[in-house]
Amino acid sequence: MPPRPRRAAAAAVALALLGSLGVSACAGTPAAGTPLTVTLGYFPNLTHAPALVGVEKGAYAAALGQGVQLRTVTFNAGPAALEALNAGSVDITFIGPNPTITGFTRSKGQALRVISGAAANGAALVVSKDITTPAQLKGRRLATPQLGNTQDVALRYWLKEQGFATDTEGGGDVSILPQENATALQAFSAGQIDGAWVPEPWATRLVREGGGHVLVDEAELWPDKKFVVTNVVVRTQFLTEHPEQVKAFLTGLLDTLDGIAADPDGAKKVVNDQLEALTGKGMDAAVLDEAWSKVVFTADPLASTLAEGAAHASAVGLLEQPDLTGLYAVDTLNGLLAERKEKAVSVP
Repeated sequence: MPPRPRRAAAAAVALALLGSLGVSACAGTPAAGTPLTVTLGYFPNLTHAPALVGVEKGAYAAALGQGVQLRTVTFNAGPAALEALNAGSVDITFIGPNPTITGFTRSKGQALRVISGAAANGAALVVSKDITTPAQLKGRRLATPQLGNTQDVALRYWLKEQGFATDTEGGGDVSILPQENATALQAFSAGQIDGAWVPEPWATRLVREGGGHVLVDEAELWPDKKFVVTNVVVRTQFLTEHPEQVKAFLTGLLDTLDGIAADPDGAKKVVNDQLEALTGKGMDAAVLDEAWSKVVFTADPLASTLAEGAAHASAVGLLEQPDLTGLYAVDTLNGLLAERKEKAVSVP
């Protein structure tokens, strides 16, 4: 079984932690006789269940095989994971679409490639019971996991459509306060914020534990009621130098997705145990069942919805309209899907 994930609230913590474990910030081909280390990043979110389950069940370690060591690190949100990826301290990470876009465009298409999807849907704006219409949000305080992450962009774009101005300093018609999901739950319960746009299981927890209600289910905003919430990306250099290890990882991912579909109750237990280990608190069965029902676990990266998300980030001033040519590298994934007689994923 691989080592238990280590929690890192920000990239600096993650990098320091990985350094203490002997993971180089300039990863590349290991010296002769030195085992290859693959460092995997993910978040303590239900939308990252394929990571939580696959790590704990040993699917990735088994697929990578002997002679390859798997290390893990967790993040609160995408920008921190992206910083670690850019530093070479993470090789593969589960991450939201907007940080994916940011990392790709700011590196002029050099830093990363999307090699698979992992999850769709499972994000919502939960607010206090006294807020029943968008108009009542003026002057209120709302949280997102981190400035520029997927939910942060979704909230800012939706508020813009409602006619509200926001800025990155917490000002404007609606104040947006980026903070860790666990902190947002505490702040919401204490009445310090009026709501939050968060992924599952945090949206359900804000409802059940914080006494809020869902004002916006993000899935309802998309034409097909499905949008990418979690992708898997790899450092381009790592993909070039270690294509067989990337293929092995994807084998572990597909095995994990099959396992989740075959035994959702068992997968829920693993996820809950891991969330408790990483955040200090698990969920009761009713919370987990409700949150789980709102997420779709899939290897399809739903590329068209990522492109739309990029347009949203541009519209709220967090990103220039990007050129996403070359973002996807799914030939290996589609080869594995063909071997399993499953439908190939489609990308631009």
